[in-house]
Amino acid sequence: MIVVTSENIAGHRVVQTLGQAFGVVVRSRGIGGNLMAGLRSLVGGEIHEYTAMLEEARRHAVDRLVKNADAMGANAIVMMRFDSSEIAQTMSEIVAYGTAVVVERV
Repeated sequence: MIVVTSENIAGHRVVQTLGQAFGVVVRSRGIGGNLMAGLRSLVGGEIHEYTAMLEEARRHAVDRLVKNADAMGANAIVMMRFDSSEIAQTMSEIVAYGTAVVVERV
């Protein structure tokens, strides 16, 4: 599956647009992770526990996006984007979305 953030894929043309596809992940840090992140925030700098959690959540959201597009019959996703939000101050929602398309080489 080709996944791009651009409108076009070099060397390919869109032959069918199938519609919006998405992958959603909601993650929460455990009490230990929250405690370590809280202590680290007192000193300042990057909070590695949250960075790692969000990187993993993005990967899972893209995996789910690809599964969704594949189920629609797509072989590519164009205009892929991420969105995120916080739920109840303890959870992060990550959404990967884009347009599922069928492309062919030119």
